[in-house]
Amino acid sequence: MAMEMQRGGKMMGFLVILLVLFIEMAAPTTASRNSFSTQTLEVQNQLKLLNKPAVKSIKSPDGDIIDCIKLSHQPAFEHPMLKNHKIQMTPNFHPEGVFGENKVASKMKPGSSRNVTQMWHLNGRCPEGTIPIRRTRKDDLLRASSIKAFGKKRHKTIPQPKSADPDIITQSGHQHAIAYVDEDKYYGAKATINVWEPKIQQPNEFSLSQIWILGGSFGEDLNSIEAGWQVSPDLYGDNHTRLFTYWTSDAYQATGCYNLLCSGFIQINNEIAMGASIYPVSSYHDSQYDISLLVWKDPKEGNWWLQFGNSYVLGYWPAFLFSYLSDSASMIEWGGEVVNSESDGQHTSTQMGSGHFPKEGFGKSSYFKNIQIVDGSNNLRVPKDIATFTEQSNCYDVQTGKGGNWGSYFYYGGPGRNAKCP
Repeated sequence: MAMEMQRGGKMMGFLVILLVLFIEMAAPTTASRNSFSTQTLEVQNQLKLLNKPAVKSIKSPDGDIIDCIKLSHQPAFEHPMLKNHKIQMTPNFHPEGVFGENKVASKMKPGSSRNVTQMWHLNGRCPEGTIPIRRTRKDDLLRASSIKAFGKKRHKTIPQPKSADPDIITQSGHQHAIAYVDEDKYYGAKATINVWEPKIQQPNEFSLSQIWILGGSFGEDLNSIEAGWQVSPDLYGDNHTRLFTYWTSDAYQATGCYNLLCSGFIQINNEIAMGASIYPVSSYHDSQYDISLLVWKDPKEGNWWLQFGNSYVLGYWPAFLFSYLSDSASMIEWGGEVVNSESDGQHTSTQMGSGHFPKEGFGKSSYFKNIQIVDGSNNLRVPKDIATFTEQSNCYDVQTGKGGNWGSYFYYGGPGRNAKCP
């Protein structure tokens, strides 16, 4: 009996020790608790900074929430140099040929095609005097590598067609198929871009199609204004095709961001939301949809304006954000970009454009058409000497053409990994 009690006592002591060890392992340390509470506080502060009080909120069928924010409350005005900024509601000048006989803003005429719009429009619109902003959620921030990195591209992602060493470009893990011009001063660019929903292999990869307005060198001081469509699971949490913009004045180091995720771009339009889904998108050998984008510099104020379609003037990047672009752009690029993370030791299967090569043509391969630049006289014209560039044409390619109502155009893209792109 005594022996049994002794064994029972030892067993009870052993269980107590196990329980204490379990509690110690399960309980977070002071350091981990502090780290967790610091991150939580950072997330809450960032959400408060990005998500302004809404006049009205619209639940989109794709799961987004679009907040209608008062024009004067948008994130742009967090910038110290915009505290007393008077919003410019219309550009002083507009490139000729877009709205007819006169390029002065007061002569603008409505009438854009509504075939391609945004999914949230199915459930409502924002009232006059407000702008639509896609609400940022906690999960959006937590997917980023850090709160500071949220909404930003990584350093050195611009395609450099004339780089002496291609390895400099591919080291960043970004690949491109583009057309470009770089022998002049440019004051804007325009294109009509075929819209698709490319498949993405890894959540940390993306596929986009855009216009780049570039100034400066490809070093630490590059200025870039960008607009187009993208699929980016890491940024948005899904695989929808979304309208986006980006800007930087220091080669993606400290300045700039996507859409309205930092101060900079001033939006004036209440109908189009940056970062919201484009609807509908093209299907292989079926209906084709495209969007027209125009970026141009106002010669009077120096601001860079963005237009979506034929009548949606969305807003502008103030001139003071930039150094080189405060004068003009030195290079324009149009085309596609993907992230190739080579996560399994092979080239990514993330698609660019439609995921099919240019040789397949209309309805199968993605295109840019009616490519134009804005010259020093503030006129739209077809660029001279368009060149092309791609790092690995067996993965993603580009082919240019000219003629008919498409003007200067090109097909681009590809499937990524295939028999010739292992």
